[in-house]
Amino acid sequence: MATSASSHLNKGIKQVYMSLPQGDKVQAMYIWIDGTGEGLRCKTRTLDSEPKCIEELPEWNFDGSSTLQSEGSNSDMYLVPSAMFRDPFRKDPNKLVFCEVLKYNRKPAETNLRHTCKRIMDMVSNQHPWFGMEQEYTLMGTDGHPFGWPSNGFPGPQGPYYCGVGADRAYGRDIVEAHYRACLYAGIKIAGTNAEVMPAQWEFQIGPCEGIEMGDHLWVARFILHRVCEDFGVIATFDPKPIPGNWNGAGCHTNFSTKATREENGLKYIEEYIERLSKRHQYHIRAYDPNGGRDNARRLTGFNETSNINDFSAGVANRSASIRIPRAVGQEKKGYFEDRRPSANCDPFGVTEALIRTCLLNETGEEPFQYKN
Repeated sequence: MATSASSHLNKGIKQVYMSLPQGDKVQAMYIWIDGTGEGLRCKTRTLDSEPKCIEELPEWNFDGSSTLQSEGSNSDMYLVPSAMFRDPFRKDPNKLVFCEVLKYNRKPAETNLRHTCKRIMDMVSNQHPWFGMEQEYTLMGTDGHPFGWPSNGFPGPQGPYYCGVGADRAYGRDIVEAHYRACLYAGIKIAGTNAEVMPAQWEFQIGPCEGIEMGDHLWVARFILHRVCEDFGVIATFDPKPIPGNWNGAGCHTNFSTKATREENGLKYIEEYIERLSKRHQYHIRAYDPNGGRDNARRLTGFNETSNINDFSAGVANRSASIRIPRAVGQEKKGYFEDRRPSANCDPFGVTEALIRTCLLNETGEEPFQYKN
């Protein structure tokens, strides 16, 4: 299987330098979403002391013409620190800094969905919206071939791989374990992980997170995964249907609850939210992948544990529905529901904002409502 040239470098030599003392200086790696709406970029700066809160981090800038975010004639973009985590690669006191991107005129960049999401979350903060997102991904060689698959064919059919154990069933567990521990070190709210239905496909869960925190934690968990995969020389893809045919796609199932749904008889509020969602299906489909639904069209076929992209459906314990109510929630009549439509490459800010707009702000129609400042 093809792996990257960098992964073959002597990591022991690197460790000689990484163990050198760094004095009072701190390395802060700034991370942002590029113009594709799904790619991540990063660069590092030196700080004179360890920042204790996000307000102590300076704004920075970058060349937006090289990230599909501006023209060369007016290319400076601003990086505004928004969330800070421990750096699992350089270790304490160094930091990972997730940033919003602003254009030259200080307006949000087109792929900066966090900016509006934060405003919407602040409007409903008294309802304490909680989210948990199940991020599926597929491990690939640098040649684009799924990790561990035969070079000239396919593995055995799906069935034994989901939560599988053994060299013939679990492909790439070292990467999964390294990513899990790195997320815990960083302070990411990672809830768990498991092997998925298709061989070389895995899932990790982030949450529960309240409000804007959901997007911050998932994006940085994705960044950490990409960095871990760099070290192993493989690629993690969030393509929602990386292998055509009778193979499961990759989603980002989103679990959602509010204070009202978590209390006694909260099921009635869940049913109200589902009714509102049923009337706004196409709006959500457009919000649930970075290409307005075109990526998800390859995944949401009505087969391989998905609903059909053109139809809205809901049911208890039904994994072929748009919205699934877990059986325990149906029995206890309170809790959360799962929106199974978001694609693996979705922007969690766009997904969570859409759920708030429809379920809590009771918006209708095909376009988001523009609220005054």
